[in-house]
Amino acid sequence: MIVKLVRCSLAAAILAAALPAGAQNQGDGTQGGDVRAERAVKDPRSRAKVHTELGALYFQDGNIPVAMEELTVAIHIDPSYAPAYSMRALVHHFLKEPNHAEDNFREALRYAPDDPEIANNYGWFLCQNGRGKEAMPHFERALRNRLYQTPDRAYMNAGQCAMSMGQLDAARNYLDQAFRLTGGSPTATLRLAELNYRAGLLDAAREQIAELVRRVEPNAEALWLGVRVERKIGDRETEMSYATQLRRRFPASKEYQELLKGNYE
Repeated sequence: MIVKLVRCSLAAAILAAALPAGAQNQGDGTQGGDVRAERAVKDPRSRAKVHTELGALYFQDGNIPVAMEELTVAIHIDPSYAPAYSMRALVHHFLKEPNHAEDNFREALRYAPDDPEIANNYGWFLCQNGRGKEAMPHFERALRNRLYQTPDRAYMNAGQCAMSMGQLDAARNYLDQAFRLTGGSPTATLRLAELNYRAGLLDAAREQIAELVRRVEPNAEALWLGVRVERKIGDRETEMSYATQLRRRFPASKEYQELLKGNYE
C-alpha cells in the first residue's frame, strides 16, 4: 500500500511538471485547462515519458522491481519511445543481464539513432563489458551532437574507457575536456589522478588526490588510489593515513578487500 501511495504522488508530480505552462492554474476554473490536462494524460508519448521518469526515480532509489515495471509500462504505451528502452537497458545492466541490456540499447538506437545520451549510455555499457573498441565510436557520436547538453559525461566515459584500454594519450585528451567542462569536478579530478598514476606521474597524482581530499569527503576509490600513490612514492605515513581512513569508513568495500590482500596493482 505504501508503494502504491508513493508511486501515485511521484506520478502526479512528474505529470504536473510535464503539463504546458499555466495548465494547472487554468485547470482550476477553466474548461481550456481541463482539456489540455486531459490531452497530456491521454497522449501516449507524454504517458510513456511519465512512466520512464518514474522508472528512473525508482531505479535511483534502488527499487528495481517497480522500476522495471514502470519502464515496461512505458514501452507498452509507446513502443517507439527510445528513452524507455535506454533506461531499461541500464536496469538490465545493473542486474548483470548483458544480453537483455544490449537488446534494449539496440531498440533505443533504432528509434533514436541521433540521441547523444543513448549513444553515451551504450558506449559506457560496451566499455563496462570489455568492448572498448566498439564503445569509442558511440562516445564520439554523442560528442558530435551540438545539442548534447551534458557532453562532460561522454568525455568522462570516453576517457575512462580509453584508459582501460591503455590508450593514455587519448584518455588525457578526453579527461582534460571533462575537467574543463565541469570546472574541475571531484570525479574529473579523481580520473586525472588515476591517469597520472598509471602514467607514472606520481607527484601530479599525489597533488590531485590531496586536493580532492581537501575539497570533499573522499570515497573508497579515492582513498585506495591515495594508498597506492603514496606507497610508490615511499611516504609510509601518508599511505597509512589513507589506509586507516579506508578501513574505518569503507570496511566492506572492494578497495579495502584489495588492501587486505595486498593487491596494490
